[in-house]
Amino acid sequence: MTVSAISTGRIQSAIAAAAQRTGIDFDYLLGQAKLESGLNANARAGTSSASGLYQFIEQSWLAVVKKHGAEHGLGWAADSIGRSSSGRLSVGDAGTRRAILALRNDPNTSSLMAAEYASDNKTAIEAATGRAANGTDLYMAHFLGAAGARKFLTGMASNPDASGAALFPQAAAANRGVFFERNGSPRSLSAIYQRFADKLGDAAAAGAAMKGRVDYAAQALDTGDGSTIVTGNGESATDALAWAQSVGDRQAASLLRPTPDTARLAYMMLAQMGA
Repeated sequence: MTVSAISTGRIQSAIAAAAQRTGIDFDYLLGQAKLESGLNANARAGTSSASGLYQFIEQSWLAVVKKHGAEHGLGWAADSIGRSSSGRLSVGDAGTRRAILALRNDPNTSSLMAAEYASDNKTAIEAATGRAANGTDLYMAHFLGAAGARKFLTGMASNPDASGAALFPQAAAANRGVFFERNGSPRSLSAIYQRFADKLGDAAAAGAAMKGRVDYAAQALDTGDGSTIVTGNGESATDALAWAQSVGDRQAASLLRPTPDTARLAYMMLAQMGA
């Protein structure tokens, strides 16, 4: 589903704010949102209760809101969530439950909770592995839960060629595209891990490319003399103008590509220079 330019901009701003507030890397959070929902805040899974920008299932969402909601002005939600003797989380009032689960579709709340969840998982993973957790480790924790990620990472360390589907049959049944090749053969733990690493790496690379373009536009605006400007990477104002026009009709949901609104902004900035 294509996401509008306005909602994509709002989503990126929400992720940036969550990264700044929690200290979790922006590129990781943005890449995670792209992988989970294609930057669609209203995305819903067809095989589970997962919903929203970060595709939290109901129990995971209730758990992170219960733990961190009050820190972010959601004390009413955190206080409404109870835990049974078996550990299952629930909300007594049906209307309140719907309201809390609906927050998964709010970019600001979803981004903050995803960042807090990543922070918790980072601590757990580093304690279990004895090394610094990277973005792929954090994504595995989001995908499988902290306990699942510990099981996955320790299993991969001892036997990287082991079948992921054999170790996580329920997750594999709900996510065949992750655990199996197109021909139906099961992926190994190392192959699954590398697949996510590659996707997150592509996201970071795309983010760096966009940042360079935006930095260039800012530099061009700051000069204000109307002359032809060449940046460190050899791009002129005319080149940037052509870029701005060319990206205007691309899908806004593409990870970190400038949206039509961004393209129009760059066009106007350069037009003010007389380019």
